[in-house]
Amino acid sequence: MKTTDSPLKRFLFDCGTREAEASTGLAVLRIASGLMMLAGHGLPKLQNFASLKATWHVPDFFPLYFMSPQVSLVATLCAEVVAALLLVLGLMTRPAAFVLCFTMVVAAFEVNTASAWFTLPASGKELAVLYLIPGLVLLLTGAGAWSLDASLYREPKRRRW
Repeated sequence: MKTTDSPLKRFLFDCGTREAEASTGLAVLRIASGLMMLAGHGLPKLQNFASLKATWHVPDFFPLYFMSPQVSLVATLCAEVVAALLLVLGLMTRPAAFVLCFTMVVAAFEVNTASAWFTLPASGKELAVLYLIPGLVLLLTGAGAWSLDASLYREPKRRRW
């Protein structure tokens, strides 16, 4: 009897490539960018939640402009803490990378729309795009073999002719 995995399980946990060299590179990319986002942006916002919640930016496009500043901050924290932690673990990597990418697009082109592209030190638009790039790579490739996704989702063996 043939068993098939559900499309949802494949969407959530497919790790992409299982080649050792590519998987090692993806592990370094995902762990480094996830830890940098978590430690440099997510945790400081979480620690300063009380002072940030009243003045946090609300995106000015449908349907996000219906959010309050508090809800917008919680959504940002979900991306910068929860999604970043999922990237570090390599768990639900593609959905986590999508959430982080969406947040970085909002940060670059909505929140920092008036800031310059290149500044010293790097800030605003440039920094958001620098976090967007590894997110896009992980969204397209998956987490690789050295991830929890790889242990949760095993592709069925392919028939060889």
